[in-house]
Amino acid sequence: MTLEERLRAVGPERYHHRHPFHLLMHEGKLTRAQLQAWALNRYYYQSIIPVKDALILSRSEDPAFRLAWRKRIVDHDGDGVRPGGIEKWIQLAEATGLDRARVVSGAEVLPGVRYAVNAYLDLVSKRSFLEAVASSLTELFSRDLIVLRVDRLRAHYPWLAGGLAYFDARLTQAPEDARFALAYVNEHARTAAEQDLCVAALRAKCDILWAQLDAIYHAYVEPGWPPPGAFAA
Repeated sequence: MTLEERLRAVGPERYHHRHPFHLLMHEGKLTRAQLQAWALNRYYYQSIIPVKDALILSRSEDPAFRLAWRKRIVDHDGDGVRPGGIEKWIQLAEATGLDRARVVSGAEVLPGVRYAVNAYLDLVSKRSFLEAVASSLTELFSRDLIVLRVDRLRAHYPWLAGGLAYFDARLTQAPEDARFALAYVNEHARTAAEQDLCVAALRAKCDILWAQLDAIYHAYVEPGWPPPGAFAA
């Protein structure tokens, strides 16, 4: 099996498209409050994506790599004229009925979500540069999930229709980013050991995404035990 085949096989096995929280979302079985909890907590992850990408950028000595990778930061932070992914996620949260300041403050983020997201920063900072790049390859799997999610959100939660611009943009951004990262990993992971590390890094990123949903599900679905200080509708 080639490295690319091994990386692509991680998606069906470990990506969070099969998490029970996402399944409930796609079946239209979440309440407005549960969607609010998801949007508020997921914002914390969205807010660190450009930080993560800046950390990866800072570790590269290749100007061509930095030129290509910095696009990701603009995609999420915006360019000063057009809004980026972070602003679009805030708009999604507002469409659920949340106040912008409440979301941006991060004060009510679940501890489990915070720990998982911070673990991603640790991964791209402390593991090898090649592993950091490989960890971004969840974008290989995201487009199919986004297509399904937008379709189901529009069908089951029509009041969210004005807040879905984030997903529309990611339909083109994510595949572009994945193509570049995959080509880089294929070119630079030359030894069996390096290839194993890349696959493990992608699995670790999938675990981080899954752990965030675990925390949200435990707090707001079953058994429904949000910890002190966490979001409450």
